[in-house]
Amino acid sequence: IVGSLLIFLLLSEVGLITQYTMSVKLQSSDDTEVEVERSVAEMSVTIKNMLEDLEGVAEAAITLPNVTGKILLKVIEYCKHHLEHPTPVNEEKKDEKRTDDILPWDLEFCKVDQATLFELILAANYLDIKPLLDLTCKTVANMIKGKTPEEIRKTFNIKNDFTPEEEEQVRKENEWCEER
Repeated sequence: IVGSLLIFLLLSEVGLITQYTMSVKLQSSDDTEVEVERSVAEMSVTIKNMLEDLEGVAEAAITLPNVTGKILLKVIEYCKHHLEHPTPVNEEKKDEKRTDDILPWDLEFCKVDQATLFELILAANYLDIKPLLDLTCKTVANMIKGKTPEEIRKTFNIKNDFTPEEEEQVRKENEWCEER
C-alpha cells in the first residue's frame, strides 16, 4: 500500500494524475454530504470556481446553502449521466431556441413533481449548470405551450388577482401577440 501511495503521489506531482481523478465532498443545506468525482462536480461553474479558490486548503466539504440533499442527488445524477453521455452539439442549430429537442433520458429525468422541477431550476441557476437550466426551463416552457392564461394558472396553481376590467385591458394591450 505504501508503494502504491508513493507512486500515486509521484505521478500526481509530475502531472500524470490530475485533479480530475480525485473526488470532492459536497454538503447540502440540510447537511446531506455526498462524495463525487471532481469532474462531475466541476460541471457546475460555481463549484469549479469554489474548488479553484480552495486549492491547497484542507479537504473540507463544499457547502451548498441553496441546494437541499434531495435536489443535490438529482443534480449529481444529471451531471454523471451527461459526463458519461455527452450531448452532441449540432453546429447548425446550436443558437436556435427550441423546446422540442429534449433527449429521451432528459425527458424521463424531468418527470418529477412541479416543486422538484422548480427546485432543480433554482439549483441549476445557483450552481451555474447551463445545460440543466436549459433543460428544466424547456420542460416548463413545454408545460405552458399552447395553453390559455386560465389553463396556465390552473397548471401552476396561480391565483388570478386581476379584476375582469383589468384583465380585459391587458388583453386589449397585448392582442398583437394573440394567435389568430
